[in-house]
Amino acid sequence: MALRTDVVLRLLLVVMRGMAAPAPICSMLGQPALPRLSAEGDINIGAVFALHRIALFKVPSFTSRPEKTPCIRYVLYFQLFGNISHQDRFFLSLTDISFNSREFQFAQTLIFALEEINNSSDLLPGLSLGYQVYDSCSSAPLAIHSALALMNSPGPEDSLGDPSSCSRSPAVLGIVGESSSTSTIGISSLVGPFNIPVISHFATCACLSNRKKFPSFFRTIPSDFYQSRALAKLVKHFGWNWVGVVNSNNDYGNSGMATFMEAAWHEGVCVEYQEAIHRTDSRDKLLEAIRVIRRATARVVVLFLGLGDLIPLLNELALEGDPGLQWVGSESWITARVLAENKAYGFLRGAVGFAIRNARLDGLEGFLDKVHPSQAPDNTLLREFWETVFQCSFEGGSSTLCTGTESLAKLKNQYTDVSELRITNKVYTAVYAIAHALHNLLTDLKNDTDSGNRPVYTPQQVSKVKTGEEIWFNANGDVVACYDLVNWQQEEDGTLQFHAVGLYNSSMPPEQPVCSESCPTGTRKAVQKGKPLCCYDCVPCAEGEISNITDSNGCYRCDLEYWSNEKRDRCVLKPVEFLSYEEIMGIVLVFFSLLGSCVTTLVAVVFSIHKDTPIVRANNSELSFLLLFSLTLCFLCSLTFIGRPSEWSCMLRHTAFGITFVLCISCVLGKTIVVLMAFRATLPASNVMKWFGPPQQRLSVLAFTLIQVLICVLWLTVSPPFPYKNMKTYQEKIILECDVGSAIGFWAVLGYIGLLALLCFVLAFLARKLPDNFNEAKFISFSMLIFCAVWITFIPVYVSSPGKFTVAVEIFAILASSFGLLFCIFAPKCFIILLRPEQNTKKHMMGKTSNDTQY
Repeated sequence: MALRTDVVLRLLLVVMRGMAAPAPICSMLGQPALPRLSAEGDINIGAVFALHRIALFKVPSFTSRPEKTPCIRYVLYFQLFGNISHQDRFFLSLTDISFNSREFQFAQTLIFALEEINNSSDLLPGLSLGYQVYDSCSSAPLAIHSALALMNSPGPEDSLGDPSSCSRSPAVLGIVGESSSTSTIGISSLVGPFNIPVISHFATCACLSNRKKFPSFFRTIPSDFYQSRALAKLVKHFGWNWVGVVNSNNDYGNSGMATFMEAAWHEGVCVEYQEAIHRTDSRDKLLEAIRVIRRATARVVVLFLGLGDLIPLLNELALEGDPGLQWVGSESWITARVLAENKAYGFLRGAVGFAIRNARLDGLEGFLDKVHPSQAPDNTLLREFWETVFQCSFEGGSSTLCTGTESLAKLKNQYTDVSELRITNKVYTAVYAIAHALHNLLTDLKNDTDSGNRPVYTPQQVSKVKTGEEIWFNANGDVVACYDLVNWQQEEDGTLQFHAVGLYNSSMPPEQPVCSESCPTGTRKAVQKGKPLCCYDCVPCAEGEISNITDSNGCYRCDLEYWSNEKRDRCVLKPVEFLSYEEIMGIVLVFFSLLGSCVTTLVAVVFSIHKDTPIVRANNSELSFLLLFSLTLCFLCSLTFIGRPSEWSCMLRHTAFGITFVLCISCVLGKTIVVLMAFRATLPASNVMKWFGPPQQRLSVLAFTLIQVLICVLWLTVSPPFPYKNMKTYQEKIILECDVGSAIGFWAVLGYIGLLALLCFVLAFLARKLPDNFNEAKFISFSMLIFCAVWITFIPVYVSSPGKFTVAVEIFAILASSFGLLFCIFAPKCFIILLRPEQNTKKHMMGKTSNDTQY
C-alpha cells in the first residue's frame, strides 16, 4: 500500500497542533454527538458510516435550541407519521427497517482491521489503535455533525461551558468514511483546514479530487472520472451509439454523468435523453422520468444512480412490466445482491457495468459471526442490530423475545455475506493506510531524534496490506482505477448471478482501435481471406528470410553465405564446418593415424634387427621394408584430410592417397607373384624365377606406381581438386570441403587401386594352398580380402554421408585398410620373431616346407 507524503505530513501537523500554544478561548453551543461504537487506544481513529437509512428532521422554530436529530426505524416512523414519501416506502420495503446491515458490516470490518494491527508485531509495535464510529443516518448534516464531534470531542467530565473543551487537539488522527459522496464532501470541507486526513471507502465523486477544496481527502476506491470514461468506452465497444442516461440528482450522479457525457461525445455516442432523480423526489417526477424512458427510441439505458435512488425507479418499472431495455450500471448498484435476489427485478438480466474488484479477507467471516450484544450491554446499536437481524425484541411485547442464544453463523444476509467484499475491502484498506502512515511517521520521528536530522519524505511510499494488495495515492489522493466488467446472467434455476467478463485498469496502456496488431520484425503481413486489407495475420518469416521493419509486406532472403537469426530480423554469416583437429572426431582419427605409423615403424625396427633370420630373409626382406615404408605413408596421408581445406591440401590429400596406396598394393602384389612363381620354379626344367628376381621386383613396383603417378599428373593438369563451399547439403551452414574437380580423375585413381587390389587378391587366393613358408599367400589373401571389403563398403557410405562425415568416412577407410594389411601380413611374423624364436630357424622352416609338400 503506497501512501503519499501528504498523509504523513498532515498527521504530523495534527500531532504538533496538540503541543502548540493554547488556541483562542471558545465555548461549545450545542451538545456533541456520541459515538455509536468506540474503544480507547493510544491513538484513536474516527469513522462515519450510514448505519441507518433515515433520520427524523423537524423544521426548526428558531425560538428554542434545536433538538437532536434521531436515526429512526422505518416501521416506527411510518406508524407515527403518515407523510413519508412514496419512494421511501418502496425503498424501505426491501428491509422493513431503516437499519443498514451493509454499513454495519463496514463498521465491524474497521474494528477487525484495527484488531489485526494491534496484534501485529511489525506495524505500530507497542501502540494500540482505538476507534470512534459515528452514525450519519444517510444524512449530510448528521455526517458533518459527526465530523465536528470527532474534531473536538469533550470528555465525560467536560461541560458545555468549559472553554478548554473546544481548544484541545482533535480526538482522532484520521477519519474513515463516509459512503456517500455528498456527505463526504461536507466532512472533507469541514476538516480540511485542520489537516485531518479523511479516507473514504465509497465516495467516488470526481469533484473530491480537487486538492484546493479538499486538501486532506484520500480514497481507496477509484474516482468516477475513470468509471464514467470506462462506461463510455463500453457502450461504444458494443456499438450502442444511441443511449439514454439516468443519474442521481446529487454530487455523485451529477459529477459522474457530466464526465460520461463528455467522454460519450468524444467516443461518438449520442445521448437521446438525460434524467436526474433523487429518492426524495415526488412520485409525479419519478413517473415522468419513467414515461421518458419507455417512450424513447434508445433501447440502452445508462443508470448512474446510487442504490437508494435506483430502487424507487425499479419499483415503478416493475409495476408496468418488463420494459425490454439493456441496462448499463455504475459500481454503486451493479453488484447489489439485494436487487439480484428480488424476482420483481428480473428485467435486469443481461445488465452490464463496472464493479470494484472483489476481494477475500481471511478471518473476517468468523469475526462478524462473533458480534454479540453481551460484548457491550449498554450499547443500544448492538441491541438494535440483534433485534433487526433476528426480528426479535429484548423488551418482549408483541415481537419475539430475543434470548441472546441466536447464532449469526446460521444467517444469510447482507451482514454475514462475505462473498462480495468489494467495498468492504476498501474499508479494510483505508484502516491500513492510516496505520502505515502513523508507522512511517513515528519511525521517521524516532530516526530524527536519534540522528538529529530532519525526516526526508519520498513522493510516494509503497506498502502492502495483510492480503498482499498494493495501493498508492496520486497527487490528488486517488488510487489506480481497476474495475471488473460484470454481467448479470440468469442461471438455470432462474436466479440472477454476477459474472466477471472483463477487466478495466487505468494504469494499463489503452488498446489501439485496429483490426490487427502491428506485425513485429521477423514477420510479414498476410491478408486474411475475405477481410479488408487492414485485417491480416503476422506470419513468421521462413528460414533464411528476414524482415527488419514492422508491418513488412514480405520477407527478404539472405545472401548465399548468410542466414537468418532466430528472431528473423537480421542476416548473420553462416557457420563454416569442416573436420578440424580441435574437435573430438578429428582428434580420434589423428590418434589412430599416428598409432598406425608408430606401430609400422616398430615392425620395421623389429625386422631390421632380425633381418638375418630365416623368417625375414625367406619373405623377401626388400619388399617387406618397402611395404612397411608405404604403409607408414598411408597412415600419415590420412592427416592431410583433416583441417581447413586449401588449394594445396586438396591436391595433396588425393594424390598422396592414390600414390601411397598403389605403392603399398604393388609391394603386396610383388610378394604374391614371388610366392606363386617360387612354387613354379620347383618343377623340373623350370627357369621362370629368372624373370622375378629382385631387380624385376623393384621394376614392377616402380612401373605400377608410375602409372598411378601419371594418372595423378593428368588429373592435376586437367581439373585438379579445389576448396569448395558446399551450401546445398545444409541451408543453415556452409560445409567447406575439397571438390574432386574431375570426377573421371578421381574415380580413375580409385579404380586403379581397386584393379591392383583385385588382381593381388585373385593371385593370393590361387596361391593360398601352395607349400609356402609361414603361409605367406594365405596371409596376403586375408589382408586383401579386408582391403577390398573396406573399399567396397566405402563407396555407398561415402556417397550418402553429409558434410564433414564424408571426409571422416574416407579417413576411416584408409586407416582400416592400412591396419588390415599391417596386421595380416606382419603380425604372424612378429609373433614368431618375438615370442616363438625357436621356430625362426632354417631347420624348422625346411621341415615345415617338407611337411607341406607331402601333404
